[in-house]
Amino acid sequence: MANPLGQPTNRDMPRGSPSPRSAETGEPIDRPIVFVIDDDDSVRRSLERLLRSVELDVQTFSTAREFLVQGLPDRPSCVVLDLRLPGPSGLDLQESLIRSGHNVPIIFISGHADVPSSVHAIKAGAVDFLQKPFSDQALLDIIHGALRRDREARGERAEIAGIRLRFDTLTPRERDVLALVIQGRLNKQIAGDLGISEKTVKFHRGRVMEKTQVGSVAELVRQADRLGFRPTPGREGLPLRGREA
Repeated sequence: MANPLGQPTNRDMPRGSPSPRSAETGEPIDRPIVFVIDDDDSVRRSLERLLRSVELDVQTFSTAREFLVQGLPDRPSCVVLDLRLPGPSGLDLQESLIRSGHNVPIIFISGHADVPSSVHAIKAGAVDFLQKPFSDQALLDIIHGALRRDREARGERAEIAGIRLRFDTLTPRERDVLALVIQGRLNKQIAGDLGISEKTVKFHRGRVMEKTQVGSVAELVRQADRLGFRPTPGREGLPLRGREA
């Protein structure tokens, strides 16, 4: 589906390096940044001063297009976004980010009472919707919560990516054994299901535990569940092979 803003998608938007510092900015990748998008110069300046006063990095933009051209760095972040902008609106930008796979937390601000838009924004995943004028502390509290949420989400995604890399090293036969191990099948049962010897099952099972770097079957089950690996119970649907020695 085409980007409604005609701007870079998830594949196009620049990302930082997974190293301790961003390859693009040189900033530590765990240092949070807040993006403020508002067409009112006085609002942008005021919010920039406020955020810098609590030692937060901040970048400001007057349009959604300007923000998308800049791209998102590989750092914990959130977006403070005006609902009404020249050109694509705040809701258009939210939709574009969702479509391109960016889960950055968004805090909407607006000088106009617009209940339908606020409901739409929240349903689409916005963290909050503040009506101008709002208190500095109320905004700061929401921003800190959004940054904490993004940091935790990034950590979770990094953990799952690591698990997936390890599971991707499994051979097809090791995956067969994995599917039955996490169902609670015993080695003898797995051997019968796959038409291989129990000794071969033990070998593949050991390789599964080694490659996935788990210390117990319970941990193996938890990691498989985090990847959404849920095999069909029983033999049906398993990629069975001929007998092996």
